[in-house]
Amino acid sequence: MRILMLGNSFTSTNHMPQMLAQLTRAEVVCHTRGGARLSEHLNPATRLGARTQAALREEQWDYVVLQEMSNGPVTSPKRFFSSVEALCKLIVQNGAVPVLYATWAYQKDGAKLAAVGMDYEEMYHRMHDAYHQAAEQNHALIADVGQRFYTLSESRNLYGADGVHPNELGSEIAAETIAEVILHRQEGRV
Repeated sequence: MRILMLGNSFTSTNHMPQMLAQLTRAEVVCHTRGGARLSEHLNPATRLGARTQAALREEQWDYVVLQEMSNGPVTSPKRFFSSVEALCKLIVQNGAVPVLYATWAYQKDGAKLAAVGMDYEEMYHRMHDAYHQAAEQNHALIADVGQRFYTLSESRNLYGADGVHPNELGSEIAAETIAEVILHRQEGRV
């Protein structure tokens, strides 16, 4: 099994692709750049976009995991939905299954959360709704890591020092959630 991960530091932090590879026993290839949006993966004029376009055109994948810039689904929803739609079409043409890696609200009461002008509940619900809508519209699987963070963050620290990125436990939970969705699909349960 081959998995391509498209995203940014939320995807690559704490060696999360290696965690996913271990959990799924798959070859996992990661195309990331800190702060990258999914739209960059569509732009062949950028190094990341050219690499992603070539990978989707010239290589065979079983799953392609999509992760938007941390607040992109709520601060730039049109760009988010458009990028997911275009990438899902390319992924399906490749013969692969798209998986949306739904990320989380920033840490409750953190400075970064205040900077985006939302409280924790609002950011969580808006992120959740955007990712689920995009998955439904594009017949993509969804790995709802944001929901796992929402459920577990009261009892466990899942955030890095910046209140935005995951700490190692947060990355483990992300990898486990993505792996679970892929393995269930492989077993015919999704």
